[in-house]
Amino acid sequence: MAGRFVRASKYRHVFGKPTRKEACYDNLHISRNAWDTNLVKANPEFLSVNWEASGGGAFAVIPLSEKGRLPEQIPLFRGHTAPVLDTDWNPFNDHIIASGSDDGKVFIWQVPDGFTLYQESEELEDVNPFSKLTGHSRKVGQVLFNPAAENILASASGDLTIKLWDIETGTSKLALKHGDIVQSLSWSANGTMLVTTSRDKKLRIWDVRQEKVAHEVPGHTGAKNSRVAWMGEHNRVVTTGFSKMSDRQMALWDVGNPKEPIGGFTTLDSISGVCMPFWDDGTQCLYLAGKGDGNIRYFEYENDKFEFLSEYKSADPQRGIAFLPRRGINVHENEVMRAYKTVNDSYIEPISFTVPRRAEVFQSDIYPPATGLKPAVTATEWFSGKDGIPPKIDLQSIYEGNGPTEVAAEYKPPTSAPAPVKVPSPVKETAEPTPTQRGPPPSVSDQKASIATMASKFQDDEADDVDDDASSFEEISKPVQKSIPAAARAETTPASALKPLPSKTSPPKPSPQAAPKSAQPPQVIPATTTSSEFNPTISASVEASLAELKSTVEKQQKVMAAQAAKIGELSEEIASLNNRVTSTVQEHTERMRQLELELEARQS
Repeated sequence: MAGRFVRASKYRHVFGKPTRKEACYDNLHISRNAWDTNLVKANPEFLSVNWEASGGGAFAVIPLSEKGRLPEQIPLFRGHTAPVLDTDWNPFNDHIIASGSDDGKVFIWQVPDGFTLYQESEELEDVNPFSKLTGHSRKVGQVLFNPAAENILASASGDLTIKLWDIETGTSKLALKHGDIVQSLSWSANGTMLVTTSRDKKLRIWDVRQEKVAHEVPGHTGAKNSRVAWMGEHNRVVTTGFSKMSDRQMALWDVGNPKEPIGGFTTLDSISGVCMPFWDDGTQCLYLAGKGDGNIRYFEYENDKFEFLSEYKSADPQRGIAFLPRRGINVHENEVMRAYKTVNDSYIEPISFTVPRRAEVFQSDIYPPATGLKPAVTATEWFSGKDGIPPKIDLQSIYEGNGPTEVAAEYKPPTSAPAPVKVPSPVKETAEPTPTQRGPPPSVSDQKASIATMASKFQDDEADDVDDDASSFEEISKPVQKSIPAAARAETTPASALKPLPSKTSPPKPSPQAAPKSAQPPQVIPATTTSSEFNPTISASVEASLAELKSTVEKQQKVMAAQAAKIGELSEEIASLNNRVTSTVQEHTERMRQLELELEARQS
């Protein structure tokens, strides 16, 4: 019931759930290279990890099913002559991965069928690249596959260029000349635009196939690195960076008019590590993972604002993190996202983000279709000017254990959450149906038992409402069901055939012999009914009991509404106080800096 008084959201109770140590990926040698990338990437079958290897650069591929402590020696993907700085999985082929290295080369690799870390032979067989893309003269810091076109890869290098490769032919047909070293890049959903942040503190939006900048604007002003993520099919990008005072910031930009961030720069905190952003286009949620701290904030995007949902907190800091494509999440556990974070450069811990619902059926409102394995266009079509959004797959087909069912790419998520269980339509208060056929009226003892059963049901419903409001579980809306008084219900059912009230998940089936007539109060008895056993006094007592129960429920609802309103007022007051405290601290900080400058001037 609390959902009636706060911002409606299917994801406001999402929580992050860590994994037991024995179910993590342990005994790793994660790269200690200082280059600012995510270190780890994931798809529904494998993890890739930048590896601390001697004799050149290497990275490891770990099957998601091989959890626990890994062997001391595992097969690596070797071939680079300098440390691997970044990797990226092909979005349309889970066995193809690209890597960029400090040696200035881009390699394409294929994970062998049946690949495992537990090899029977004594000598480990490392994996070699099947394609080498050469053309950069300095280190390659980022590689990123096009999310809509097949076999199109972008690579950003220290030679101040971003090359666009057709990995099938091994050629680079396009190059974007940058003003400084690229720190982060992200594709638009249809793969026609690219957004970058760089060391010169500029945010650039590129028309890739025209090889020119569509927009170039000042970004975060801090000296540290900044990151950017294109928000899926929205005409928006989000950046994370730092202010001149080294406070961590977040900003939302309109791609068509990015002169200023929408709503200005939002200050997050004063931690020194960059925030790694990840956008989930299915749930419309943004995840921010702090580099060097163990926290992951997540927000829901609505009306050009990021509404804070919650924060996953951990004492184990992460240097790198990867988020799983939505087609790989566990839909049977109400999981909406899964992250893989590095811990102590020695193991990777999965974090499952779950909607806490008590439901045993597919939750279609929290699972809009996800991008599948079919690209929108081929590489040749993309270079010739075509584009599109890749087809999506219905996650319900995966829930049911069938092959992925393709749906239209233009699918939009439902605007409201459907009830997961079918329930009968609520009975109108002004009229209740009168049955046409009547059985013998129940005895006094049967009527008393029926009254006790209904009273017990009302108490259970009332307790459920209170428990749902106090818990963190999301409330699923249910239509109000009004019970027909026992006397009226008994007219359609013999006393010997009375059954217990149906459960909430099994709606009662109406009797095929009962056809509703014109509405009239149930206590009115037609003249044709002649029964010496019918007792109008008992019928009146039933209605009095129901009226009293209704009155009690209404009073409790009013009390809870008043409490929720009071909570809202207190929340606004707390937010106002927080803003005032923040403003005061900033003023004092600025004043202290001025005083320090004056003191230095006087001393000099």
